[in-house]
Amino acid sequence: MATNSKGQAWYTKTPPANRNCNFIIYLYRSGYLNLLHVCRFCSTGLPSDVVVDVDDMIFHLHKFPLMAKSKKLYDLITEQEANFTSNAVNETTTTTKTTTTMAEEQCCHVGFPDFPGGPKTFEMAAKFCYTVKIELSSANVAALRCAGEALEMTEQFCEDNLISKTESFLSQTVLKSLTHSIETLKSCEHLKPLVEHVGIVECCIDSIADKVLAMDPALFGWDVNQTTNNFIDELTLLNPQLFNRLITAIKGKNMSNEIVENCLLRYAKKHISGTNRATRKPQHSHKQPSEIDQKELLETIVTNLPEQTHSRSSPAVKILFGMLRTANILNASDNCKSTLEKKIGSQFEQATLDDLLMPSYSYLSETLYDVDCVQRILSQFQLQIHSQSLNCVDDTPAALTLVGKLIDGYLSEIALDANLKPDKFCELAAALPEQARIYDDGLYRSVDVYIKAHPWITDADREKVSGVLDCRKLTLEACTHAAQNERLPLRAVVQVLFFEQLQLRQAIAGTLMATEMVVLESERSPGTTRQEVVEVHDETVVEEEGVTWRAAVRDNQVLRLGMDSMRTRVHELERECTTMKKAIEKIDKVGPTGWFTKKFGCTFKTQVCDSHEPTVVETRKGRNHRTNRHRHAS
Repeated sequence: MATNSKGQAWYTKTPPANRNCNFIIYLYRSGYLNLLHVCRFCSTGLPSDVVVDVDDMIFHLHKFPLMAKSKKLYDLITEQEANFTSNAVNETTTTTKTTTTMAEEQCCHVGFPDFPGGPKTFEMAAKFCYTVKIELSSANVAALRCAGEALEMTEQFCEDNLISKTESFLSQTVLKSLTHSIETLKSCEHLKPLVEHVGIVECCIDSIADKVLAMDPALFGWDVNQTTNNFIDELTLLNPQLFNRLITAIKGKNMSNEIVENCLLRYAKKHISGTNRATRKPQHSHKQPSEIDQKELLETIVTNLPEQTHSRSSPAVKILFGMLRTANILNASDNCKSTLEKKIGSQFEQATLDDLLMPSYSYLSETLYDVDCVQRILSQFQLQIHSQSLNCVDDTPAALTLVGKLIDGYLSEIALDANLKPDKFCELAAALPEQARIYDDGLYRSVDVYIKAHPWITDADREKVSGVLDCRKLTLEACTHAAQNERLPLRAVVQVLFFEQLQLRQAIAGTLMATEMVVLESERSPGTTRQEVVEVHDETVVEEEGVTWRAAVRDNQVLRLGMDSMRTRVHELERECTTMKKAIEKIDKVGPTGWFTKKFGCTFKTQVCDSHEPTVVETRKGRNHRTNRHRHAS
């Protein structure tokens, strides 16, 4: 390798001889700009007479193969040769120049600064000009088609040219396969605007839309997830502009809304930051898009979402919540946020507690979590439930119960927020209808957490917060805990005790009825035998033994022992209520007027436990009568 007279290039002017048309790479350093360039020589054994500069890569080629295939290169080289001839006639000092200098000056220089596909595509086009066989694929056919258009390699100029070869490959191979069409469309991202001019993008989009429509699982009853996952994953590789055009074309073909929604949600999960909390690291190694691009992409995806919800699943709801969080961060349009809230509300029963814990990004809100957003989603869910109830949908109660448990869990989490106002807590707790909660144990837990985390609230607020509870729907465990809870207001404790007593009375009444039924059955058939089915350790066995009157009496005694223990508990509760009533009356008579009433907001003018069982009342009367007789005797 040698240098020229100016020391600007380090390469031999004539590459090594080779019968095959290969390109040998050399480095070229500019003496003035001190930049490295890559030089490629065609090793045909002949000195190169054309230098083509493609994006800082220099190709040393030959005139005749290029001029035979490319009309563009033919015109450029012919024009430069005409200029060389005119300069040679006017030059008067040509005899003093050496042969090497003359050859360097007469070498044609052609430049393509924005060649479609770059130097790699030009090298394949140059090989085609040298009649070297090139391998066409779905990844390079679009670039070669654009290269043929740029170099004007048409059939009119030469038969079996590059444009006809690529067009034939596109129609016979690429457009007949869904996978190849998507791959070719992906390769068109960096070939604009020429690729739009030749129509490859439009052909690929139409081909993909037609093939997706032909494989629509809804037409044959197939499972959508099994037949569309592969091509949906491939669609997520497209850039936002091409993906939007493809979705528009698919929707124009009356495609199933379920497939369209799956495509949009999968694309959002892959390209929108924050849609997946599990992966905190960036999903792509390339440069992340700006906030403006993310906002535009998010609003575009939300606009294309179908109005009716089809992907009713927990992963789909999780993606929608992630999109809503991103919309709040990027300050997306109100229409975008309301659309997402409506989509989430239509399938709110699929959400989890982690989805609801969205931080508040507004400067106007003092709470840690965005409670207003959850309340709006809950309103959308109630509208959906109302419409389903009108249409007699069977799964309405189940969905309502799931959302009731979800809201109770959410209330327990946000109750720890010191900035959460009592009115906001009560508003969200009372937003659900009564049938949404079978038991109020979860709501009681939320109330207890809120009162414990906010010890500074007034008694009126404490009464208001505890007023959202329905003591009739508390289990015995919750009632026992509430009766001993010092943080609850006195009115709430009295209500809990009262309803706990009612539950015990109902249990006793049920036990008595069961006992009487056993006695009646035993009296009707005292000496007969019967078969009794007993369930032991989840297995059913049949006992065939004679049951006598004595065995029935023994069972009756066991039931009466249990009833006596429950009656003792009722007596204790009655004594507690009577003691509380006497203490309150004494305070009202001796203490300041209205002090207790103003502090606790209630008066006890009636008997708290006024629905006694006849047996209990008679027992107490008999006890008082015996006491009076004893006093008279003494």
